[in-house]
Amino acid sequence: MAAIRLGDVAPNFDAETSMGPLNFYDYLGDGWGILFSHPADFTPVCTTELGTAAKFKDEFAKRNVKMIALSVDGAESHKAWIKDIDETQHTTVNFPIIADEDRKVSDLYDMIHPNADDTLTVRSVFIIAPDKTVKLTLTYPASTGRNFYELLRVVDSLQLTAYHKVATPANWEHGQDVVVSPAIPTEEAKEMFTQGVEEIKPYLRMTPDPSA
Repeated sequence: MAAIRLGDVAPNFDAETSMGPLNFYDYLGDGWGILFSHPADFTPVCTTELGTAAKFKDEFAKRNVKMIALSVDGAESHKAWIKDIDETQHTTVNFPIIADEDRKVSDLYDMIHPNADDTLTVRSVFIIAPDKTVKLTLTYPASTGRNFYELLRVVDSLQLTAYHKVATPANWEHGQDVVVSPAIPTEEAKEMFTQGVEEIKPYLRMTPDPSA
């Protein structure tokens, strides 16, 4: 299976999960989605990640984003593991974890990298837009836990730039100045962005966050 690239349509699938069977597209509905994989159940880094994800669920929900996780273990194993996650991370896992025992979804999304491990998934992340296109892919090694603040930041950027002709600079966070699209002439940009445009270089123009 070829790697999924930005702009590709995210493959649909049916799967058993910790919350019962679901269809991926039906689960996402007309909102955004984050699909993220875990090497296996009852692993230490994943335990902290899923607990953190549960704590971030409301923030993602505010942005119309649904989370769904995946592990290559079974649904009953997931349910037992969730008890440990809730206990040790002081939270409640409140989103489904896909039981991908047959590796169907893992193969569909190229989550198994044989040179790292030929049976366990790497820590993949896919952010999927309402039109079901993939807007971000990230791949972490099994030893490195993910930064959910960064995933929130990326969602904020993706949603802002989907509706405004801007880009977000390095380390940008919601409410900070943004970059005017290079395709827009400066005079036109000044009419479009009424809060002002600062021309640092002809190709580098800044304006206040139009969504703030």
